[in-house]
Amino acid sequence: MKQIGFNEIEGILVGHAQDLEAATGCTVIISREGATAGVDVRGGAPGTRETDLLHPVNLVEKIHAVMLAGGSAFGLDAAAGAMQYLEEKDIGFDVQVTRVPIVCGAVLFDLAIGNYSVRPDKEMGYQACLKANQEETRQGNVGVGAGATVGKILGMGRAMKSGLGSYALQAGDLKVGALVAVNCLGDVIDPLTGERLAGLLNEDLLTLADTEEIMIRSYSDRKNLFSGHTTIGVVATNAAFTKGQATKLASMAQNGYARTMRPAHSMFDGDTVFTMASGSVEADLSVAGLLAARVMERAVVAAVKNTESLCGLKCSSDLAS
Repeated sequence: MKQIGFNEIEGILVGHAQDLEAATGCTVIISREGATAGVDVRGGAPGTRETDLLHPVNLVEKIHAVMLAGGSAFGLDAAAGAMQYLEEKDIGFDVQVTRVPIVCGAVLFDLAIGNYSVRPDKEMGYQACLKANQEETRQGNVGVGAGATVGKILGMGRAMKSGLGSYALQAGDLKVGALVAVNCLGDVIDPLTGERLAGLLNEDLLTLADTEEIMIRSYSDRKNLFSGHTTIGVVATNAAFTKGQATKLASMAQNGYARTMRPAHSMFDGDTVFTMASGSVEADLSVAGLLAARVMERAVVAAVKNTESLCGLKCSSDLAS
């Protein structure tokens, strides 16, 4: 087994558009030929688009893009840009009079950083599609990761900058990769070392506190913590799966969230994972699932390790050693 780039999964194109001054952006993952897809939503505050059609009993078998965007619910507009782009390329579900592109999506809450009045819109989504290619490898403050932050339970003054991360593995002919924007309420841990990489800062703003311990001590305080959360990502593979199997793969990939983010899947996060399977390689679902969890875990770690400080927020490399 070897590490590869997320961009090396055939049939998958990635494009970004962002406004770093406003600290927001979007990332599109395109499959021109269509990919069998699934989704798993674990958080209590999701913002999503076209997830019901991924249920195995529903008609459409393949999707053509996933749009991940900042801007909270406003950012769902970015998917309209992908719709326009794909229709112009004659890509979509054939309804005789035209082809309707099937574009799923999810948004994260980044309104508390940068300029809240600037959000991903149709034009930004279209620009991301124009830039989509199979060579894109950037991580950190790019695309949907531009406004991602972590460790926000005590407000943005003690939060840290996060971003977009990716990681992929190849075992024989099977390829499985993850791309994720890490914007969780709590802290990010590297499960391989136990190291706390990013999250809630102590008052010295140089060392890390423990979000879960603070939550436990204040268990009776039911204040509104909705100040900017939700981690959203995609697992892509060249395996051949049904919609039901793709949904199970998304579910197994959520284990990568649980291993790295503490807490994961809270009522204030909208944690969502999409899967896109291009269908060229036969593979056991359990094997693909354990690899999906592993690549998602490493993609989350990469998201915080490859991010630079922005809008006055420290990043992982700024912490005291």
